[in-house]
Order: sequence, then C-alpha cells, then structure tokens
Amino acid sequence: MEDTPLVVAGRTLKSRLIIGTGKYETYEQNARALEASGAEMITVAVRRVNLTDRDQPMLVDFIDPEKYIFLPNTAGCFTGEDAVRTLRLAREAGGWDLVKLEVLSDPKHLYPDMEETLRAAKLLIRDGFQVMVYCSDDPVYAKKLEEAGCCAIMPLGAPIGSGLGIQNPVNIRLIIEEAKVPVIVDAGVGTASDAAVAMELGCDGVLMNTAIAEAKDPIRMASAMKHAVIAGREAYLAGRMPKKRYADPSSPLSGLI
Repeated sequence: MEDTPLVVAGRTLKSRLIIGTGKYETYEQNARALEASGAEMITVAVRRVNLTDRDQPMLVDFIDPEKYIFLPNTAGCFTGEDAVRTLRLAREAGGWDLVKLEVLSDPKHLYPDMEETLRAAKLLIRDGFQVMVYCSDDPVYAKKLEEAGCCAIMPLGAPIGSGLGIQNPVNIRLIIEEAKVPVIVDAGVGTASDAAVAMELGCDGVLMNTAIAEAKDPIRMASAMKHAVIAGREAYLAGRMPKKRYADPSSPLSGLI
C-alpha cells in the first residue's frame, strides 16, 4: 500500500506525532523532547502556557513558532463559551487560526462533553477557525463533528493522562473507516507500544503529552514515541497476518524424513 502524507487543514506534516507542552519541568526540557520526537506540531494550552508575559520565561523563547506549528488548545475548559473565548484570545495573541478544541465534562474522568463540543465547534468554524477536535470514541459524534466542518477528528484512546493505552480499538477503527479527514488518537497513550497500536489501527497520527513529560527520561521517551509511530504506520501499510486459532508451522510438515 502506498503511503500518503498527513495533511491537516492544508498543512503537510512529515511526522505523524504531535506532542504537548504540559507537565515538563522546564521549557528547555520541553524543547529537547520536541526535537527528539521529530514532531512538527505542538499543542499549547492557552490558559497555562506563558505566551505574552515578558517578565516570565516564555515558551516561544525555547520553541520557535516559525519552525513548529503551534496548536492552541482549550485544555481546562468545561463550557463551549469558555472554549470559544480562549481560542479567540489565542488568535489575538498569536494570530493562530488552526486550533484544538476540547470541552471537558466531569473532572474525575475528563471525558469530553460531546454536546458542548459540537456546539463550540460550530461556533468556531463560523468564526473562521480550522478546528481539530478532541472527542469521545463515539463514531456517531465523530461523523457529526466532521460534517460540521472540523478538519481533524481526535478520539481519545483512554482518559487524559491515564496512560491506559487504546481501550476501544473497535470504535477507533469504525471512526477511521467512516472519516474523510485525518483521525488522530488524542489522550491515553502511556508508552511506545500504545502509540504503535494506534497507528496499526490505521490512525493518521497520535497526540500525546503525559506519556513523554512524566517519563523518567522524557527525551528518550520522545525518541521512542517517534520510532513507535513510524513502526506502527509501516506495519499498518504492510498489512498484518491473519490471526489464527491454532498453530501453523512455518515449514511444511509433508515429506518429513
């Protein structure tokens, strides 16, 4: 199977890995992890990352927005109004129109509030934003978000920050089969094998933060994720062997001496 590049809202990405900017000890460590990951796009929590206060360390002093695609997100927003307001501020601060929308529900599990997410997505698209949207692994809502005009669908693999890996591969696969825009697993990846599983399912990319930032060695884990995403994509394109209930010897059993 021939590969095709990952294209999101007209932007062609060589790397299918997107990483975040939360939980790192320093911006400098974040920058080193980004470089090791090979990612070209990085999410930025507008409410938590310093983008404008020159009296404090600023992310842009360590990660060049001219070199990397900054993806402002609405982490910590629990209503559509908060999310829309946050991204309007991001556009004023940095001129960013490509954004990641997430509207959360209960703080215990941080599952997306899909009704609010869909409503906020429509408001943002009407305002001219290109919206990559964090969502549940519900194929019905994923299709509604695509039909509303979202440029990428980002179903969770597991709750945010849990590191549990892909909990519902059946639904992720259903979303991929129906989507005409990139599908990027967002949240739940804990280690490199989880990223490979997401890619082997046929996802167009993987977004993660905690798995790298909270690793004992974030720089090495970033490198591991880079290779896992590449390996998973290659395995998907190669096509896995069918699973079988019983043993099947590699060498023929007939004609044995």
